[in-house]
Amino acid sequence: MQKVQKGDTIKVHYKGTLNDGTLFDSSEGREPLQFTVGENMVIHGFDRGVLEMEIGEIKTIEIPFLEAYGPMNPEMVITVPRNEFPAELGELKEGLQLSMVDQNGNEFPVEIIALEGETVTLDGNHPLAGKDLTFEIELVEII
Repeated sequence: MQKVQKGDTIKVHYKGTLNDGTLFDSSEGREPLQFTVGENMVIHGFDRGVLEMEIGEIKTIEIPFLEAYGPMNPEMVITVPRNEFPAELGELKEGLQLSMVDQNGNEFPVEIIALEGETVTLDGNHPLAGKDLTFEIELVEII
């Protein structure tokens, strides 16, 4: 039976959870995820985890944060004055997702993680940065 090798384009169904069992993503109810193995289209640990799988195989892999979204970067957490936010944003609250632009004109997502008096703390880290991940993967097809 054919096994997944680097360079193969494959389709998988997956379920991603955190160490505490919290589901953060799943392909359930959607088309399988299609990607080319070894082309950096998915996180490194996922890419490596599908190698040698056979069609129909279901496998659980644990991916340490360094092979997923990396460590939390404290430099990506900033505090800014509340009055720098445009009024049309409406009420600011924790968990609100916003976009910022860096000095090079690149747009990136941030989340409000704290509101204290006249300041707002924003986190530009990926929501899964610093977290170990577990994926249950089913190989559907090797194209």
